Amino acid sequence: MDSSNSKPAAEVAQDVSPMFKIYEDGRVERLVGNEIVPPSFDPKTSVDSKDIVYSPENNLSARLYIPKNTNNPNHKLPLVVYIHGGGFCIYSAFHPTYHNYVNTLVSEAKVIAVSVDHRRAPEHPVPCAHEDSWAALKWVASHADGQGPEDWLNHYADFERVFIYGDSAGGNIAHHMVMRLPREILDGFNVVGIVLAHTYFWGKEPVGDETIDAETRASIEKMWRAACPGTSGCDDPLINPFVGSSLANLGCKRVQVHVAEKDLMRDRGWVYYEKLKESGWGGETEIVESKGEPHIFYLLNPTCDSAVAMRKKIASFFNEI
Repeated sequence: MDSSNSKPAAEVAQDVSPMFKIYEDGRVERLVGNEIVPPSFDPKTSVDSKDIVYSPENNLSARLYIPKNTNNPNHKLPLVVYIHGGGFCIYSAFHPTYHNYVNTLVSEAKVIAVSVDHRRAPEHPVPCAHEDSWAALKWVASHADGQGPEDWLNHYADFERVFIYGDSAGGNIAHHMVMRLPREILDGFNVVGIVLAHTYFWGKEPVGDETIDAETRASIEKMWRAACPGTSGCDDPLINPFVGSSLANLGCKRVQVHVAEKDLMRDRGWVYYEKLKESGWGGETEIVESKGEPHIFYLLNPTCDSAVAMRKKIASFFNEI
């Protein structure tokens, strides 16, 4: 075949490997996290799932999960809103890693979960993911009076026991959602607590024992600027929670922070925990460190001892009265 008249391949304009590449023609190539699986009944966990549209204007869906034999409206279950990670740029709520993880969590914790999918950078820069997650939260809250469009939530979710759980970039979003709650009240929707796992926070200056390696820090900043081109930098309040609003304004009563010993984000989690305690917030907080483990290990190796222990700790958090 004569290829002399074929259009040359577009050059790479920005390489943010191992996450994605942006080409000069505007195309984005995601290098990981592209697989999706449909909702289904999972015989291993006895958890059922289905997808619902929460934002028709942006064609955005969330995946609902419910344990088998949930059929007593007089015995309602805690409600968990889960926000996935991926640097705001990769993965989705429908990726097999997240689908399997939430199935297992719902089975072990005996909760109803709403796993939120959102638009991704760089096509939809931060804070699009935050705004989409807030829209999803409002959609979930519309069921608090039992009159929403989804019966699983109307009949079986306890809106007095709502939790928001996010990992990595999803933890960042979860934090900002709960900071927003006191300013924009959602009637009948009581967010008791949040779980922040290996949360994607950063800053211009190192904290604690955080790496001072210039190349590593420049790489993290490059990733952040690719996700949020309009940012002021790594001290933007969207990525650095210690800038701007006081943590004392956090709109929940309980916080569980998870860090991993070998995670670059570890020290940010510890500082978040300490600053929250010192802020005058007045709630209850705890931190759990997984020794010898890297970032999001519990998603990559969900059956290891550390991952099992972490899930049990989170399940207990959801069910404390």
